[in-house]
Amino acid sequence: MGGIKKQVIPEEISTYIESLENSNKSLENRVKILEEELRLERVKRFGKSSEKVTPLQSELFDEFEQTALDIEEEDEPEVISIPAYNRKKKGRKPIDPSLPRKQIIHDISEDDKQCACGCQMVKIDEVVTERVQIIPEKSYVEQHIRPKYACRNCEGSGDEDKPTFRVAPAPPSLISGSIVTGGLLAYIHTNKFCDYLPFYRQEKRFERYGIPISRQNMSNWTIKAYRKLKGLNDIMKDHIKTGTYLQMDETVLKVHGEVGKLDSSNSYIWVTCGGPKDSSIALYEYNRSRSSKYIKDFTEGFSGFCQSDGFPGYNAVFKNSDKITHVTCLAHCRRELYDAYKASKQLNKSNVVINKIQKIYVVEKQLRDKNLKPEEFVAERKKLATPLLDNLKDWLDKKAINIRPESKLGKAVKYTLGQWDKMINYLDCAELTPDNNAAERVVKPLVMGRKNFLFSGSPEGADALCFFYSLIETAKLNDLNPYAYLKWLYDKAPLLPEGSSLEELAPWKCDPIEVNKIMLPS
Repeated sequence: MGGIKKQVIPEEISTYIESLENSNKSLENRVKILEEELRLERVKRFGKSSEKVTPLQSELFDEFEQTALDIEEEDEPEVISIPAYNRKKKGRKPIDPSLPRKQIIHDISEDDKQCACGCQMVKIDEVVTERVQIIPEKSYVEQHIRPKYACRNCEGSGDEDKPTFRVAPAPPSLISGSIVTGGLLAYIHTNKFCDYLPFYRQEKRFERYGIPISRQNMSNWTIKAYRKLKGLNDIMKDHIKTGTYLQMDETVLKVHGEVGKLDSSNSYIWVTCGGPKDSSIALYEYNRSRSSKYIKDFTEGFSGFCQSDGFPGYNAVFKNSDKITHVTCLAHCRRELYDAYKASKQLNKSNVVINKIQKIYVVEKQLRDKNLKPEEFVAERKKLATPLLDNLKDWLDKKAINIRPESKLGKAVKYTLGQWDKMINYLDCAELTPDNNAAERVVKPLVMGRKNFLFSGSPEGADALCFFYSLIETAKLNDLNPYAYLKWLYDKAPLLPEGSSLEELAPWKCDPIEVNKIMLPS
């Protein structure tokens, strides 16, 4: 019996089969990527947003999915040490002692003050219980009365150099000819920019108090106040560049009435934090686009460190700069890596990289608590943080070799390695932290407000919006109560001599104790 002949597959069929296998492999990879994206979106929508990982919970819920392959062979088990702490006594926080107290005495009857032994009981102590009572905002109308004088005898003919009728000049006001006081305008702006109440909601609130103020009035007052005070914006813009660092971020805003753009298109609000150590500034500026030209123009004349996210526009400006050192953000890298693990079925394995990054932050906090001089802080940070950063870099380099580049984790590792050289530049600046979170925190109030007022009605309105956000957030950074500072500013500005600089009214120029007294009850 002869042997079975091996069937020869024609070359055309073999090529076709190979192309099908390649196509199938490509489709399988595409399915995996789409599954990761779907899983990540589900986690973002329905899961926790925190980047904290609890290994114990992961083990409990994934007990039957754990295999030997889940263990990272190249990494030693991570040990997290928890420092000792003193547990605070539970209970509510004390009420501000500066608030006025109204005493209400609840005494026992005269019969109960008589002891059974026949003696009269005496007071030895008292039990004080505090409850907070709220009365809606107190408002009143200021009547500025200016007596008017005239001469009954000559009816003004006896003094040709002076007017016939004499009356005291009207008191100066930020917006003349209106009912606005510094307190009213500060109240309106605090409601809008701190508490995210659009003008139409404030209009309804004023109606309940019997005060007829329309949203159009509030909008017009805001624009007029901006025009009077916008010189402060240039002062803040110049002052912020006198520090050693800037932190920048941007967010979108719809602005109506822009020439050549649809009302539905996005414009941008650029946010910058910085300034000298004792006078921090948060500056908001409106721009029609996200072009790197804004970054170049804004940083003109600045020398130092500029920290941002990985937006390519920053790199395009700072790549060849000999005055500005570009620093990127470790938190963005951490977020990319953590999201990649959330998109996969290996969330428990994110412990390794998250713990490596967390150790860098622990070093940062411990050194900050020591209140070292800048040069001592930089030297000590380099000594302690560099080995941790090197360990993280080694982990990323190994990962880059063993994972699919098109996967979420592959892209996250590639992004982090691409930012690495710029990210570690933070080590050289004592004022900078490993991340750009300070700028992101300053962006948040605008984002919260945007959810309520949705858009700006005009480019000038967008400029005014940014200006008042700059004033309020800079006031916060300098320990000023926003309402107290705005009222102080709106009352002081009209009293300045004509042509004088507004610099003395900048948030970092005033005394927090003196200004914040405005909030204390009279």
